[in-house]
Amino acid sequence: MHPQSSPPPSAPTRHLPPIAALAAAFLLVAATIITLAPRASAATLDPVPSFGSDPGALAMYEYVPDDLPAGAPAVVLLHGCAQDATAYHQHSGWAEQADASGFALVYAEQNSANNATSCFNWFEPGDVARDSGEARSIRSMVEHAVDAHALDADRVYVSGLSAGGAMAAELLAAYPDVFAGGSIVAGVPVGCATGMVDAFTCMNPGKDRTPEQWGDEIRAKLPDGADLPRVAVWHGTSDTTVAPANGDASVVQWSNAGGVPTEPDTTEQLPGSTTASYYGGGPDDAAVAHYSVSGMGHGTPVDPGSGCGTIGAYFLDSVCSSGYTAQFWGIDGGAGPTDPPTEEPTDPPSGECVTASNYAHVTDGRAVHRSGMAYAVGSDDPLGLWNPAVTTSLTETSPGHWEHTVDGC
Repeated sequence: MHPQSSPPPSAPTRHLPPIAALAAAFLLVAATIITLAPRASAATLDPVPSFGSDPGALAMYEYVPDDLPAGAPAVVLLHGCAQDATAYHQHSGWAEQADASGFALVYAEQNSANNATSCFNWFEPGDVARDSGEARSIRSMVEHAVDAHALDADRVYVSGLSAGGAMAAELLAAYPDVFAGGSIVAGVPVGCATGMVDAFTCMNPGKDRTPEQWGDEIRAKLPDGADLPRVAVWHGTSDTTVAPANGDASVVQWSNAGGVPTEPDTTEQLPGSTTASYYGGGPDDAAVAHYSVSGMGHGTPVDPGSGCGTIGAYFLDSVCSSGYTAQFWGIDGGAGPTDPPTEEPTDPPSGECVTASNYAHVTDGRAVHRSGMAYAVGSDDPLGLWNPAVTTSLTETSPGHWEHTVDGC
């Protein structure tokens, strides 16, 4: 799983040594990195040296926005192969979303002693079982973060890319009492592989099982009486590392396990040539959401033009996956952890240019808020974060049609 889907080579210390071809397949290619735009929060990504039981020998990092109130949600993030917590934090768009919506981020980080290309060992039974190996280490991170920052234990979520996405899926099945929702980005279904060789087949071309068989893999892991988390599945239609069939299989798997139809109740078009399909309800209450990004390869979808992430190796300019995922989970607060200041409404005549915060633009009807971002009414021009600290200019070119005036009024 490239960063996630390719079966990571086994760790020299805990697993059989990986083959050279596998290691080569997981190496990240060089890519131009765009500097992350400064955010209003002065918070930093910090290592947590001790967080409790760590049988998986993982590292923990956390990002806690300034002045985060008690009872805030938390999102656990799992990087792909040959990546680390810092790269995922810099590029994925979750840092901007945490600042805008008011939640904490917890990063689990793999190391080359466990796996030669630093992939989470999603295909090793001992690392994905409840209270065992890497799964137990990640649960310990959640427990530590919730206690240390007075977070809401009922609003903890997990997302990951490729090998991290596959591990996120396993965690959702093993700990539905810990995670209220999850996001599987370019990953594979739960229980797809039980060894490294088997993992290659899972990645590409994928395995062919019935909905019931896929659902059984989740049911076999679930604790008694547990409710299923809400699951978002993201996949590019041109992913040659982890075949798109895996995204389809994950949707079928979670739908079957949840007892909802495997055909969508509704679909909608999102930016970046993305089709969102909802199963077991609509966007606000569906059990499963499938975000299919047309033409996208293997990676995490980001939207730098709207202030959502930056381009890098396996961070692909397409759509703000972090924002739409937070919106699906219901933790998209938009203006961040504190109430935005009150601004006097403005009702200019047609043709006038208005400079104001993105929060005021939305409040006054010149823009709309989606997934923590503001977009101009009419033109749908991206304005950046829906936040009182972000100021932009809009011109009404015709009644009810506003356009972003980049150079200001």
